[in-house]
Amino acid sequence: MLVVDAANVIGSRPTGWWRDRAGAAGTFVGRVVAAVAAGGLEPGVTVVVEGAARRGVAAGCAGPGVEVVHAAGAGDDTIVAVATAAADAGPVRVVSADRGLRGRLAPFGVEAVGPSWLWDRIDPAAP
Repeated sequence: MLVVDAANVIGSRPTGWWRDRAGAAGTFVGRVVAAVAAGGLEPGVTVVVEGAARRGVAAGCAGPGVEVVHAAGAGDDTIVAVATAAADAGPVRVVSADRGLRGRLAPFGVEAVGPSWLWDRIDPAAP
């Protein structure tokens, strides 16, 4: 399973996302769905969105193999809950550069990778 810290990944590129957080989230989730459909990512992706970004994408199934979860409060708390609940069923990888979040996940055997790992798979042509 792959769990994506959408705020952290989207925020890793200075694209002007802060002017339209909802739009940026919708575009980002669309790229993730396309990458799964094209075989660039394995199905079983959960994208966690928080704050104003929640208005840009509905919670639930975003496409085959991709689920969107709206964080009710802190996104990190939701990511930890999703990742640790899934860890009993098999390997879990979280995409985030947040060191605090990574530290919270390590005791559960959850692998963490940085945003560039995901960007390379969903937007390989970008610098």
